Amino acid sequence: MFVTFEGVDGSGKSTQAELLRDALAAEGREVVLTREPGGTEIGERVRGLVLNGPDMTPWAEAALFAAARAELVATVIRPALDRGADVLADRYVDSSLAYQGIARGVGVEHVLELNLHVVQGLMPDLTFLLLLDPSEAAHRAGATDRLEREGEGFRTRVDSAYRELAERYPSRIVVVDAGRPAGELAEVILERLRSRI
Repeated sequence: MFVTFEGVDGSGKSTQAELLRDALAAEGREVVLTREPGGTEIGERVRGLVLNGPDMTPWAEAALFAAARAELVATVIRPALDRGADVLADRYVDSSLAYQGIARGVGVEHVLELNLHVVQGLMPDLTFLLLLDPSEAAHRAGATDRLEREGEGFRTRVDSAYRELAERYPSRIVVVDAGRPAGELAEVILERLRSRI
């Protein structure tokens, strides 16, 4: 299965992805955990550029994320799924839909079309959207990269964008309260996952 984690920076995606990996691995499953942008040499270089590089236009940002994603799918995600492993990703296509498609105004359909091409139609079986008040998430995350430094207005737009995506894709996106303690939230996520697969 292919499961992704989404949410604003500081919502706890990485922690929950790691906890789910540990829980599934404890059951004897092969689990591949990756992140976006990243997970490959090209992806890590793109990560450095988009998170710590100069300001860029929304389309350039969307294209860079898509390029990193294309490499990740071709060299990590699809091969893992083909050999029967479970894949967990800290961010995927929904991040681009939320950040560039909605929050930056590029358009969901335009960004989705670009990404469906580069991932050859591969979408997650399930996406966990961790919702947390944007100001609380910002406090947790700190302003460490270019996107996180954009301020409260941008974080609020991204939060609203994710909520819009959850309404648009309710059969795939599972909304969870990221304000709960990490261990408790991990149990909820595992239970929700088992009820869906």
